[in-house]
Amino acid sequence: MIVYRRDRILICLLVIVMAGAEVKEHLSPECKQFLYMGTLPRGLEEQHFKTICQIYVGHPRFVTLYDTFNHIPVYSAYTFKRSDGSKKVDVPWMYEPQLSTVSESREMQPFPSENVHSSFEDAQAVLDDYSNTVIYERGQLNPDEHQAHPDDKASTYTLTNVVPQVREFNIGPWKTHEHIIRRRLNNYCRGTAYVVTGVTTSGHTIRRHNINRLGIPTYLWSAYCCIDFDHNAPYSERSKFPAFAAHGLNDREDNKVQEMTVPQLEDFLKRVTYVGSSFQIFYDNCVPPNSALHLP
Repeated sequence: MIVYRRDRILICLLVIVMAGAEVKEHLSPECKQFLYMGTLPRGLEEQHFKTICQIYVGHPRFVTLYDTFNHIPVYSAYTFKRSDGSKKVDVPWMYEPQLSTVSESREMQPFPSENVHSSFEDAQAVLDDYSNTVIYERGQLNPDEHQAHPDDKASTYTLTNVVPQVREFNIGPWKTHEHIIRRRLNNYCRGTAYVVTGVTTSGHTIRRHNINRLGIPTYLWSAYCCIDFDHNAPYSERSKFPAFAAHGLNDREDNKVQEMTVPQLEDFLKRVTYVGSSFQIFYDNCVPPNSALHLP
């Protein structure tokens, strides 16, 4: 059953703390590879968010900032891999041991078939949270179609990479946007494309057993940064490099995805999430080193 709770718009981002004993300064080089210039988005201030280096089959796959109160990711940051857009559908949904218990494993794990320990539910979503959500689907922030290797695709099937998306939005405008970005980066990004995809919330929740379990995103947003791109691309595409962004309303109606510059997206998020005035998604606004844009 879905119940709506009206609160102030959630202050959507905070001082970033690594899951378990790890903190931001200890984000390993292997995890920093998913971030432009190895730098997390800045200007994010709060306390109950955790930074997860998402590890699958022994290798880091992407980075997620996770809201342990609303049990959804705030954003996932990943590197785009050229792909034909196929989906890997034979993967069990997984959870993140780093958020729940002291564990010898730092890898995401498949959910147990039964008797889910209550410690799972304290800090993250579980499968039962999505079991009766007729309106909402599990929407990936790092979509498997933006990955190529089967293990990279499989790693996106963790509930720490998933938010409740309205079905009509998920399979409609947002899926179309993911396809557009995949084709654009496939065709015109020559180097590494760094992507950050996140959400805003406004207090609406999915409840289970009369307890608020999942924050419902109001907007989904995404931005990419690719400094090595095809300068001979058509202007309509070339003008969207080295960085571009978009947001869309997570609703059945009026849910068109709007593309815009990254600064325009940052200004939008400052208005709707109360992020700090220094909020910045990409280091130095994805301006290439030694670029003429740095010159006075």
